Parts: sequence; C-alpha cells; structure tokens
Amino acid sequence: MRRLEWDNMGVRVDGRLLHHLRFADDIVLITPNISQAERMLFDDACGKIGLQLNLTKTMFMRNGWVLDAPFSLNGTTTSECSSYVYLGREVNKMNDLAPELGRRKRAAWGAYKSIEDVVKKTNNTRLRAHLFNTTVFPALIYASETWVLRKQDGNAVSAIESSIERVLLEVTRLTQVRAAIRSSGVPPYVNSRRSGTLPFTPS
Repeated sequence: MRRLEWDNMGVRVDGRLLHHLRFADDIVLITPNISQAERMLFDDACGKIGLQLNLTKTMFMRNGWVLDAPFSLNGTTTSECSSYVYLGREVNKMNDLAPELGRRKRAAWGAYKSIEDVVKKTNNTRLRAHLFNTTVFPALIYASETWVLRKQDGNAVSAIESSIERVLLEVTRLTQVRAAIRSSGVPPYVNSRRSGTLPFTPS
C-alpha cells in the first residue's frame, strides 16, 4: 500500500485525505469521483505483485454525490449496481434501510423455523425465551450497530420481534397486551439500542 501513489487522492476528512479503509481481507477505496477511482484501481499496481482483476465479477456503486459517468478498468467498462451485500449487511446507493430490514425479518423467521420442532416439544417458557434470545434475536439484529434508525424503522423491528415472540410463546396479541408483557411501553430492542446493551451477534 505504501508504494501506491495515492497521496493526493481521496476525500478530505478533518483536514486529512482519506482514500481507503482496510479490513481483514477487504479494502474499501474512497474517492470523490469516478475518474479518480479508475486511477486508483488501475491494474498496473496489481500486476507488479502477480494479481489480476477479475473484470467479469467487478462492479461499482456510487452515491448521490457522484455524477453519473461510465467506469472503465483497463479499457473494459464496468457494470454499476444499486445495492450489494457486504459482511452480511445490504448496502444501497439510496442508504435505504428498508431492504435490509426485510432481509433481517426473513433471517429471523428462518432462525425460528430452525428451532420450531424443539419449541413445540417443550412447555417451558424460560427455555423458549432462551431459544428466542440466542437464536432468533441475533438473526434479527445482525449488524444493527451500523443502522441509522428512524422511528418507523425501530417500530418495524419491534413489530417483527413481537410477532415471532407471540408465535414462540403461543400467545395472542390480545393476551400479550392484557398480560402487560410490554408493560414499559418500549420494546426490548429499542431499549437495548438506547442503553447500548445489544447482545453479541455472531455471523
């Protein structure tokens, strides 16, 4: 990385140019325009260390701050995408959380299906709650630390959580209200977000 001529590239953040972020096995390039991204991704740097870009699998996404323009690498036009999944979390150019919440809903119900047989064989409410907290809840809130929640988003997550809880505990919504299961008036997920006590969510 030190050999790359990127000193004058990137986006200025707090007085310094930020042109990339390094993860365990990924690198995110940050540029203010497409032409600069083309220069940073030029295959010459890869070729010097024996690497070659797979242009058939390479796509790019831009946000609303970047003007529409073709993106070419080594003379080949690269396709643009409007969303992609990175580390289990959907990212899209509109920064819309709704598609990711839909994915979390499907994942949570899928997690419930994986324990449904066990749930039906026990009347132990504490065991059922434990299964929910260790199986369904992590699937529902995976990567939620990266979410920027609006009020309606928080309500949507809480509604999903409550609906699965009712099925798992075999109670109706009316019974849930009468039993004051949500006596605080604030769903557990929202409480967790506010207090910073979200449980560990393994991938």
